[in-house]
Amino acid sequence: MVDKDEDEKGRKDDLAKDYGAVLRESAILTSFSGFLFGFLLNISINSSVSFILIDKIVLLISLLSITTSVSLFIMPIIYHHLEYPYIDIEKFKQRSHRFTLFGLIPAMITLFLGLQLAMRFLVGNVVVSFLLGGIPFVLIYAFYRLRKFRTQN
Repeated sequence: MVDKDEDEKGRKDDLAKDYGAVLRESAILTSFSGFLFGFLLNISINSSVSFILIDKIVLLISLLSITTSVSLFIMPIIYHHLEYPYIDIEKFKQRSHRFTLFGLIPAMITLFLGLQLAMRFLVGNVVVSFLLGGIPFVLIYAFYRLRKFRTQN
């Protein structure tokens, strides 16, 4: 009897750790996206008179994509509260992982567009600013591919 109770308590402790890890990750990503949303909202409300149409469109797309990102990052927390106590932790982790991955896509779009907007004011050319804004993402992809290449050898 004691072994069974201890085993059940151990499983509940592991379950709580799994829940905690997923929810902490979601909270960190939500905070990051929330701050970025706040900055973009502030820029859109107090926009410069030197904003041209493309700048306004970029800002609007950035706001929409970061809103989507925040919504997806907060979904594991909402999902947890709707389904608590959750029996199948693997299903919870899979769904939370999917929400996070789908949230990263609009977050990256927002980062790219924000960088492009900043570059446009530095270089003065829209096309060049899009190219310069893409450099960090090309580097991230290259380093990711190199990591895969090194593990294969």
